[in-house]
Amino acid sequence: MSTYAKKLGLNIRRIRAEKGMTQGDLCRKLRLDRSYISHLEAGKKNPTLATIVKVAKALKVSVARVVI
Repeated sequence: MSTYAKKLGLNIRRIRAEKGMTQGDLCRKLRLDRSYISHLEAGKKNPTLATIVKVAKALKVSVARVVI
């Protein structure tokens, strides 16, 4: 997978951990399967822009913070 997907995944994992959330917590907020979040954080998935926006909202951060 691309380095962009890996960086995005690491950012999501870091922010989620800073917020004290588990993958399960994030999955419930997003109504997504836990395996999808796991693959996303591992950089194995390329999410759509809409999914990135949903993740940012669920984490209560800006899209820029998730992406950069």
